[in-house]
Amino acid sequence: MLYQNNVSWKIYLDGGLGPLHDHATVGALWDVLPGFETVQEDGQVGNAENYLDSDFFNDAAAGTLPQVTWLLPHYNDSEHPQANIYQGMSYVTGLVNAIMSGPDWQSTAIFIVWDDIGGFYDHVPPPFNFDTLGLGIRVPSILISPYAIPGLVDHQVCSTDCYLTFIEDVFLNGERMSQAGRPDPRPDYRDAEPEYGNLANDFNFNQAPRRPLVLSTHPMSLLR
Repeated sequence: MLYQNNVSWKIYLDGGLGPLHDHATVGALWDVLPGFETVQEDGQVGNAENYLDSDFFNDAAAGTLPQVTWLLPHYNDSEHPQANIYQGMSYVTGLVNAIMSGPDWQSTAIFIVWDDIGGFYDHVPPPFNFDTLGLGIRVPSILISPYAIPGLVDHQVCSTDCYLTFIEDVFLNGERMSQAGRPDPRPDYRDAEPEYGNLANDFNFNQAPRRPLVLSTHPMSLLR
């Protein structure tokens, strides 16, 4: 859909593309778009195989980031169980700093998203009104933007489909996947789910844009 509407997009891979169990590259299990028929037919496979170093940092500094960008970590930077959480935090901070320090900051929304987080803290049963399996445990996410509402905790019900809906609303005039004209075997389209919240509610575009807050990637620790 992005290709059809001339919306630029890229995936930047931490360490580049590599084999599944190489912890210093991103395996195909996490970078799935090169295997999509639509991506192959549109000649967009290269968009999903960019190196984080130095492609992303050069683009961030030059203001040439695409309109829609995904950043995928390798295992050691991912905060996945058994990976060093300090290393993952430093990695994410460096990415945010690069965007904040570049000319694209004023028009950027950064969503930091995890695919799991253990779930041991989650005391709220998931809603089952979508299907018999429900939505599963809650996982955290963070919005960073000049127009993010300060201090807001979003209590809307969402899944990762809400990010797709947000992209469709911002860049595709609200066009949904069911309207893309491509064969699709799925029984439903979660990007069109009416019971999900709207991530646009997390922004205030009338407020003065917030200034960058560049943080240390290795802050002082009180641990001994």
